Amino acid sequence: MSSTSNSNNSHNLAVESKQDRPNTVRIPDRVDLRGSPRSRQGSPSHSPRLGPSRFLNGEKSGASFVGAELLGKLWGDRKKQPKNAKRKGGKVWYQKRRVKGLVVVTALVGLFFLVDWIMLLRLQDHRVGSDDRSSRNASSVSAQVKVTKPRKGKKHYSGIYGRLLALAAHALAEGQNKREPKDLWQEPVVPASAWRPCADQRDWEPNEGKNGYIMVTANGGINQQRVAVCNAVVLARLLNATLVVPKFMYSSVWKDVSQFGDIYQEEHFIKYLAPDIRIVKELPEELKSLDLEAIGSVVRDVDVRKESKPSFYLKDILPILLQKRVVHFVGFGNRLAFDPIPFQLQRLRCRCNFHALKFVPKIQETAALLLERLHKHSAQPGLLDHYLVGPHAVAAMIARSDRAKASKYLALHLRFEIDMVAHSLCEFGGGEQEGQELEAYRQIHFPALTELKKTEKLPSPAMLRSEGLCPLTPEEAVLMLAALGFNRKTQVYVAGAQIYGGTSRLAALRSLYPNLVTKENLLSSAELEPFKNFSSQLAALDFIACTAADAFAMTDSGSQLSSLVSGYRIYYGGGRMPTIRPNKRRLADIFVKNNTIEWKVFEQRVRKAVRQTKHVQSRPKARSVFRYPRCKECMCRTD
Repeated sequence: MSSTSNSNNSHNLAVESKQDRPNTVRIPDRVDLRGSPRSRQGSPSHSPRLGPSRFLNGEKSGASFVGAELLGKLWGDRKKQPKNAKRKGGKVWYQKRRVKGLVVVTALVGLFFLVDWIMLLRLQDHRVGSDDRSSRNASSVSAQVKVTKPRKGKKHYSGIYGRLLALAAHALAEGQNKREPKDLWQEPVVPASAWRPCADQRDWEPNEGKNGYIMVTANGGINQQRVAVCNAVVLARLLNATLVVPKFMYSSVWKDVSQFGDIYQEEHFIKYLAPDIRIVKELPEELKSLDLEAIGSVVRDVDVRKESKPSFYLKDILPILLQKRVVHFVGFGNRLAFDPIPFQLQRLRCRCNFHALKFVPKIQETAALLLERLHKHSAQPGLLDHYLVGPHAVAAMIARSDRAKASKYLALHLRFEIDMVAHSLCEFGGGEQEGQELEAYRQIHFPALTELKKTEKLPSPAMLRSEGLCPLTPEEAVLMLAALGFNRKTQVYVAGAQIYGGTSRLAALRSLYPNLVTKENLLSSAELEPFKNFSSQLAALDFIACTAADAFAMTDSGSQLSSLVSGYRIYYGGGRMPTIRPNKRRLADIFVKNNTIEWKVFEQRVRKAVRQTKHVQSRPKARSVFRYPRCKECMCRTD
């Protein structure tokens, strides 16, 4: 008897009919439930093929069992009968007996497999948990996590991360008195402190701006606008032009009418950059009346490639400037390359970002109150407070303080607003309703993306997630923090606008870290009133709170706020301002095993994935100096 392995479809019993070997019965060795749908990372790469056993003419394979022996006896009895002893009536009786025996054996074998299948199924259900939805689509994230309190007081979590959240809650409860890992609140101090700020150093003569005037209307939110301003300053120097104080475009997403002077100190901006470029508040009278659109002086963002080189502006923009005397960049954003660019121009870009742009006193004073309450009214100002809120606000903080030791806090930027969620093209477990809602949003705010979906085959949501291109959900963010070892008592400041899914989306985060705060519950309604309906000014408060934090964690490394905050902390932090940058591709591979992975293994893998991003390195080529200021143009080495 030979044993064969045909396919995974051999779960069923089969009775094959052949001329010389009738009634051959195929019986699988066992039932393997690992072929059920689960995540590709969570299951073996090759499912074991089921090896059926065949029983032919009383012979059996080494994997035979009770049913095989019964068949063997039955066929053995048949063989022992001499052919010349058969009678006509006995032949009929024997054939009936044989058929009846086969039916009985088949029924016994079927019953055996039924019981065996039920027992294995129950064992499998017990191992993977009660949420069978996750096995159908382990790559998606839950739309919402609900926390319920049963009679015994224990918290239970539902949703795709329910099991991991429960394990995290248990680990935090057990370790609330344990010491946190040392590296949570530290950078690699020695290599990080080898860099010091030096973008304020100049080695050139002032620019007269005699070639004409450059106007810029920056689009996006406050952080995109900040990048645009710095690029406009460099462009004015490159073209020997006079820069008109930039304006900010009204956005249907942010719905904020704030202009440059509502956010930044205009006079400081003009005065500080005077040794570099000439800046005026308005065009001269003879140019105000010009129809810039009609004379061809308007250059839109679609006319300029992203991260264009200086040569483009010298070749295509300078002739317009010399002829028309003014060029207006509309929607000007990330339109200047980081490499290749002359040394002094790169340094000017850093000088603008880290020195020339200071928030107006109204924002500084309110931010000082925010920092004061985050530090529990400490007399010791934070390391970056002086640069962020100014000496006057710091002096007021010290005067109001009532304790010596500052309280630490972790700032978490949850980039999970609807614009980010919709633009990512990812799925977050909300089903058809979520899909319709995000598609409707895309049609209004991202029409180009909607048209692209019609003409191009874009990557699937599962592929985007596996490549680390989806923003971390609040549930994933809290699991990351818990795995890294942040104590349950840690004060967590959450920055961000309206979280997609509402406040209920923060349920798991609030449950695991009850000391969760936002600017809305640290500042009174009267203190926030001047910023009401001004999203950019509210975002400035978040920028300051995140930058001044003892530790800062981001959920999307591509976010402009996270990039600017982390760069500011590097520039002024002296190697003492750690930033947690998740490797979303590695984390996606870890999270997909959420139904089977043990908490200790989960901790180890998350810590390894995050630790790899904390290496101190120089700015990679062509990467942002705002995010990676450790380069010779922005910072100098002390060793």
